[in-house]
Order: sequence, then C-alpha cells, then structure tokens
Amino acid sequence: MTDTDTDWYGPEAATFGDRVAGAREAADMTQAQLARRLGVKKTTVRGWEEDLSEPRANKLSMMAGLLNVSIMWLLTGEGDGMDGPARETTEAQDLAGILGEMRAIRADMRATAERAARLEKRLRALVDQPEQVQQ
Repeated sequence: MTDTDTDWYGPEAATFGDRVAGAREAADMTQAQLARRLGVKKTTVRGWEEDLSEPRANKLSMMAGLLNVSIMWLLTGEGDGMDGPARETTEAQDLAGILGEMRAIRADMRATAERAARLEKRLRALVDQPEQVQQ
C-alpha cells in the first residue's frame, strides 16, 4: 500500500480523536471555536481529541454537521469523511507571518527579562539593607 493508498482515518490507522482533530483542522477551526459552536468547554473538545472521553449523541450529531462529515465516519472512519490529512501550504506570506510572530515573541521575552532583572535588583536592595533597630 503506497502513501496515496493509505486510509489515514480508517479504523486501523486512526482513533475517534484523530478523526475529530483532522476534520476540525480541515474545517479551519480551533478547538475553542468548535467548543463555542457546540456549547461545550475547550477542555471537553481537547478530551475528545485525546480520546479521554466521547461526546453524547446530540453533540456528536452537531459536530458531524459542523465538520461536514458523517457520524459514522467520526466513530469508525467509514462513510462520508476525509481522505487524508490536509496539506500544509507554505506561502511567502505565511512564512512572513511566522517570522513576524517570532520577532514579537522575542521582543516580549526581552522585555520580560528586563523586568525580571529590575525586580531582582529591587529585591537585592531590600535584602541587603541593614535592619533598623526598633526602640
């Protein structure tokens, strides 16, 4: 079986959680967005995707509709669903966006390090102060 013949989301290759995560990503939704649309907490969706729990029938039905897959596909990997993982596109603007975000993170880290250094300096000054004798 070649890579193109792989049944990525079939019963032997994927779990319920794998199929939920794959369909959610293909629908371009975050866990928080799916949770909000289903009326559940993000941690609930994370639990489903990590195979720690399963949704009730009404949420399963809603999820299948939102993700444009069949309930049977979510449960077993058979039926109307996805063929394989969505392909990542690496366009120049995607790369520029990632680089911009990395620069912002680096700037935040630098500012946080400077703030920590100022706090440490203040703390050392307080610790090194001779205690005043109370009379």
